[in-house]
Amino acid sequence: METTSIMTPAFLFLFFLSLTPSGAVDDEAAVENLGVSETIARANDGIATRLVHGDIVPNLQRNADPCVTSGCKWPKRGSYVYVPVVISNEYTRDEKNLIIQSLLTFHRSTCIRFVWRRRHSQYLSFFSGTGCWSYLGRQSQGQQVSLRRDGCLFTDTVQHEVLHALGFHHEQVRSDRDDHVSILQENIRPGTEQNFAKQPTNNLGTPYDFESVMHYSKYAFSRNGEPTIVSKADPDMEFGSATTMSQNDIARVNALYQCGESR
Repeated sequence: METTSIMTPAFLFLFFLSLTPSGAVDDEAAVENLGVSETIARANDGIATRLVHGDIVPNLQRNADPCVTSGCKWPKRGSYVYVPVVISNEYTRDEKNLIIQSLLTFHRSTCIRFVWRRRHSQYLSFFSGTGCWSYLGRQSQGQQVSLRRDGCLFTDTVQHEVLHALGFHHEQVRSDRDDHVSILQENIRPGTEQNFAKQPTNNLGTPYDFESVMHYSKYAFSRNGEPTIVSKADPDMEFGSATTMSQNDIARVNALYQCGESR
């Protein structure tokens, strides 16, 4: 039997805060934050873990349908979506606190509530793996989220991988991307072409967002230093350096999980 439904959101929030001392590590002060796109690309360069779209572990038993039709949403109880978590003891206290503080950003702007795993069969397990990666949406059992200690511990990177786990794809592969960007195939590094494959995403009525923490840079997976993604409205536009969730990222979480509505 799961126990999170008896915990109030206020209790959960205070429970997390009680573990976070005022001297917790500052991610941007500790190591240069290159922006989520470059951070993930560097951390995952050359790793053996099988990934699609740069940082997503494929589930071979699930097709590429949008999350709302493929059963990968996390369940909602009342007004909140409770997502159990485990954080590996291989992290230092400060590193754990950075992850916790990053999770708390969802508490402040959405109805997602992260709770400690007890006997839950479905949960997120944060550990220092080979790079920065996650599964797409809720899986049938406990699922890993890799945040390598020496390359992935930034607020934006935690948010990015958690958004994958909540069911969200990269912005540049959304279903209407061809209205907004051009993909320059001739500049893409051989073997990484699938990272640009358009997906049948549910965009939840939100606009294409160059400021999204889920958007990769215009030079992502470039073979020659030339752009691989170019804005159609402004070819000189730079993007992919977001350091936190945008308002559209937050709006999508709230729309997908019907935040503000009890269930």
